[in-house]
Amino acid sequence: MSVFDLRHATRRVRSAGLVLALAALLGGCITQAYQRGYIVPEGALEQIPLGSSQEQVLIVLGTPSTVATLSGEVFYYISQRTEQTSFLPQKEVDRRVIAVYFDKDRHVTRLANYGIKDGKIFDFISRTTPSGGQEQHLLGFFTKMFKD
Repeated sequence: MSVFDLRHATRRVRSAGLVLALAALLGGCITQAYQRGYIVPEGALEQIPLGSSQEQVLIVLGTPSTVATLSGEVFYYISQRTEQTSFLPQKEVDRRVIAVYFDKDRHVTRLANYGIKDGKIFDFISRTTPSGGQEQHLLGFFTKMFKD
C-alpha cells in the first residue's frame, strides 16, 4: 500500500467518523411531547349545549378525572402536556381543567376550559379569569397539583 493510498484511507475514516459524530449529535436533539390525563376529543365541548343532561356529558366526555359536590355538582377533566428535548428535563407546555357545572336537576349550567394565560388561571371559553370563592379555591388546588 502506497503512502497516497494510506492518506486517502485515513481521510475516508475521518470523514466517516465526522459524519457519525454529527448524526449522533443531531439524533440526540429530538423533542418528544407527553400528554397526561384527559385528552379532549375534537369538537366534544360543542356537543354539550347548556341544559344537556349529566348522562349526555358522560357519553361525550367519559368519566371525569374528579368530581366536586360542594355547591352543586361539577365534573373536572384534567390534563397536562409536557415536552422534553434530548436529555433536558421535561418542560410543561400546557395544562387544562375542563369544568362542567350542573344544577340540582343534573343539567349543564356552564362549561369552562381553564388553563394558564400570562401566569393566571384563565377560562378559554368565556375568556375571563375566575373571581374567587370555592371555584377559585379548587382551581388553585389543581394548579398546585400540576406544579408538584
